Amino acid sequence: MPTFSAPDGTRLAYRTHGAGDPLICIPGGPADSAYLGDLGGLSAHRRMIVLDLRGTGRSALPDDTSSYRCDRLVDDVEALRHHLGLSRMDLLAHSAGANIATQYAARHPGNIGRLVLITPSTRSVGVDITGQMRNELAQLRRDEQWFPAASAALEEIAQGTGGDWEAIAPFFYGRWDAEARRHHAAGQPDNQEAVALFAAEGAFTPDSTRAGLAAFKAPVLLLAGEWDLNSPPRALAEVAGLLPAAALDVQPGAGHYPWLDDADRFVASVAAFLAEA
Repeated sequence: MPTFSAPDGTRLAYRTHGAGDPLICIPGGPADSAYLGDLGGLSAHRRMIVLDLRGTGRSALPDDTSSYRCDRLVDDVEALRHHLGLSRMDLLAHSAGANIATQYAARHPGNIGRLVLITPSTRSVGVDITGQMRNELAQLRRDEQWFPAASAALEEIAQGTGGDWEAIAPFFYGRWDAEARRHHAAGQPDNQEAVALFAAEGAFTPDSTRAGLAAFKAPVLLLAGEWDLNSPPRALAEVAGLLPAAALDVQPGAGHYPWLDDADRFVASVAAFLAEA
């Protein structure tokens, strides 16, 4: 696996899939980027360069753990761009990785050709996701066999009375089948310190990020899952409104990992966006 040096000397790794024009990919979590795979076959259209965030996957642990903070991870993305010798890059981010990508876009708007945000977190831009939004989406799954236990756990979590986080996992997939169970089990973050410090105080400055994004002219695709409790389509519509050249695409029957729920539909949408002149 190829590596490069971050500005603070931490050795970072990345995975490559496919051939053609590069597409830099930032995972969520922070978790081992292996959970992304090749995004359902997107590597047939672009050379995917998938970053392992510091302290995850095959990237090294940093000496300074405060560097796990989201805003500081922006510098790692810029270091990867320099390492690859790209004057501009197309950038894709999933889930919490979108917080890195949006802060990168606000700071370095001229370095991005096209930006793809897959079921993105909204914390970096200060868009609230309400309990009502999540509950409305949860009710769409009420005919599923697993719904009673998952719904009860979700209610306990929402009320702050505990709740079994494992029990709500089915809400994040369009189909809670054997493949989804395997994906969920394999994709759990194993560096809890990186997870805890990702959103440490100072990690997000929504006002300044919004101001930067207001001047970001590159095309942006926000892809939402119709049933995604983590990144509800209503919240992502609000995020799209913050970007001058953004389009929102809601994938029917999809959860937080839409490339698993309908790979053909997902790849067709993202590849078409990236291929636009």
